Amino acid sequence: MHSADRPATRLATRLAFLVAGFGIACWAPLVPFAKTRLGVDDGVLGLLLLSLGIGSVVAMLLTGVMSARYGSKPIIIAGGLGLALVLPLLAIASSPATLALALFAFGAALGSIDVAMNIHAVEVERDAARPLMSGFHALFSIGGFAGSALMTALLSLQLGALACTLICSVLMLVAMLAAWPRLLRSVQVQDGPLFVLPHGSVLLLALLGAITFLVEGAMLDWGALLVIGAGLVSEAQGGIGYIVFSIAMTAGRLGGDAVVARIGDRTTLFWGSIIAIAGFVVLLRAPVAAVAIGGFLLIGLGASNLVPVLFRRAARQTVMPTGLAVAAITTAGYAGILIGPAGVGFVARLGGLPTAFWLLAALMCLVALSARIVTAEGRQISRVEA
Repeated sequence: MHSADRPATRLATRLAFLVAGFGIACWAPLVPFAKTRLGVDDGVLGLLLLSLGIGSVVAMLLTGVMSARYGSKPIIIAGGLGLALVLPLLAIASSPATLALALFAFGAALGSIDVAMNIHAVEVERDAARPLMSGFHALFSIGGFAGSALMTALLSLQLGALACTLICSVLMLVAMLAAWPRLLRSVQVQDGPLFVLPHGSVLLLALLGAITFLVEGAMLDWGALLVIGAGLVSEAQGGIGYIVFSIAMTAGRLGGDAVVARIGDRTTLFWGSIIAIAGFVVLLRAPVAAVAIGGFLLIGLGASNLVPVLFRRAARQTVMPTGLAVAAITTAGYAGILIGPAGVGFVARLGGLPTAFWLLAALMCLVALSARIVTAEGRQISRVEA
């Protein structure tokens, strides 16, 4: 039997992560155009955007079941092709109902490929006997940068939303066609039950995943408002912090595999969360903008490799089939992104936005305190001797 870790399978996995990040990022610049085209207010738009999240969560739950029986390859292909085919529909939907359906389908494609590509990634990494997960996740971040930048550039050329989406869809189709023959034929096919409620270490991994994704979502939705409200930057400069956070997270993941190979999962999880906590302290105590930007940098670097480690531990636990465990962590994480920022807003309304961010720092402490527990089962990936 061939090893799952081959140049071809690593390339296919990276392409899947790239397409997922690229696809969702292509939608973000289209949101204002959709709002204008349909003539809806912010409340209706918020409900429409919720369709994307619902579609993603439903698909994530089903993908765990389907991958346990059929493997990840057909789901990765279907999800990637679905993103490419549905994206143009988001540019032409002429009513709230049709846009809601298109967003549900787009979210389902995103949720499917998100779970399946992580299942594929843990199998490739398992045979590699060295860390690869951080590098795979870095491609998702790079895809996000590329998708938002390309779509914004195309729209600025006045090509029209449909033409812009078609160009981006073609690029995604090319990437998926390149990945198709290189994906593993059968990954994590299970003969056991098709559905298992998360329990044991998987439940803890899912909780930690939700916390980590919550931090990422809060930085996106509330980071700028925090520094603007503190009088550190003007409204025009509010987005600088998130840019620094994103760059730091991408850079941390690009170098994360080498770090994990040297120090192991437990140390990476513990010190990564400690660095993120330190970043929150710096951000919340910053007297000037430059120091606050340093806080964003530390949070991005610290959080960058937490999610890859959690997925790796999902592959090493034995209480649940790997595919179902990965689906549980992905779904919990996505719920953290969807529900978490609203929770931050609720806390901010009661006690102020700084209080909400202190609460995020406290939640990150749970990650640090759980590092020994979630890495106790099975051997850790250690440095591969040359």
